[in-house]
Amino acid sequence: MVDGVLATGCAVATTPFAASGLIYGYFRWQPPLWFWLPAAVLVGVAAWFRRGRPWWFAVTALAGWVALSGIFAVVLAQYTVAERTRSWRLTAVSTVGTLIVVGLPIWRLGGLDAGLPQCVAVCVAPALLGLYVGTRRQLISEMRERVERAEQERDLRVRQARSDERAQIARDMHDVVTHRVSLMVLHATALEATRGRDATAVAGRIGTIGRAALDELRSVVSVLRADGAVPLAPQPGLADLADLVDQTRALGVPVLLDVESGAPTPALVQHAVYRVVQEALTNVRKHAGDAATEVRVRRETDLLRLVVLNRVGTATGRERGLPGGGHGLLGIAERIRLVGGELTAEPTADGGFLVEAVVPVDERSGR
Repeated sequence: MVDGVLATGCAVATTPFAASGLIYGYFRWQPPLWFWLPAAVLVGVAAWFRRGRPWWFAVTALAGWVALSGIFAVVLAQYTVAERTRSWRLTAVSTVGTLIVVGLPIWRLGGLDAGLPQCVAVCVAPALLGLYVGTRRQLISEMRERVERAEQERDLRVRQARSDERAQIARDMHDVVTHRVSLMVLHATALEATRGRDATAVAGRIGTIGRAALDELRSVVSVLRADGAVPLAPQPGLADLADLVDQTRALGVPVLLDVESGAPTPALVQHAVYRVVQEALTNVRKHAGDAATEVRVRRETDLLRLVVLNRVGTATGRERGLPGGGHGLLGIAERIRLVGGELTAEPTADGGFLVEAVVPVDERSGR
């Protein structure tokens, strides 16, 4: 709509009827119809395509000024070149060229005092306005692009954070539920060979462990379903290893626990070490039965070292047949990697199994 109005205005302003009052032209003549009509149409067409071809429009407008004294097209051309190029150098070239073409007849007939204000109004002012508008439009466009990119990057970070959180929750579910269910299965196995009060006590333990597993599942599901932030309970750490080992001892697995934590250890590292011990003891019960097991935690100068070593056990066929998801060792290895450490899990020469984790203890791992 705007381009059509401006193109029509340029064409009309180039006709002899509109330019007849101007005295500062190159030629003081009355052009015939066959000349000025095609010329006016040509200027209007150039004005219509001025956004894509500003230089062609500028040359056409100057030609219209020389032949027919059409000043409006020159003003619009100066504005268009500056607004589309947004270049001080190109705008200066266009302005100097226009000043030479437009200013010569004005200065010749009207003098410098009369010609200078008109030249500034026709050549300089439109160029400055075009530079301002073009630069402002470019800045707004760049700001919008930056905002869009920032929003996209933020959405990507949010999705990545959610994905990482889901992966962590999945590891928590595997560690906790596998631990609890393994205890339930082993207690149920013991219950089959137990009578009287011992059977009642074992059944009570199964119920307690089952309720604890359900509570763990409910807490995980509540986190997954919550819309906002949920206050989380403190995660187990090195101080909770004694309770974890006691649960394993209650099943008849001899476990030696030796913890020397020394200086305060970051909570993330403590939780990762706790999960490694939990998974290792679960695997001992699954695959080694009553094998003697050692759990040692040592705080050295700049690292924390964990060793879980079990000897050859005498597990029954039922205990060896406990199901496993196959993701336990991968999960704890990922946990240790996330806090900057390394985990080794391999069988020993005497038929046992060794799980060793080494975690750097610095500000990075504590974050």
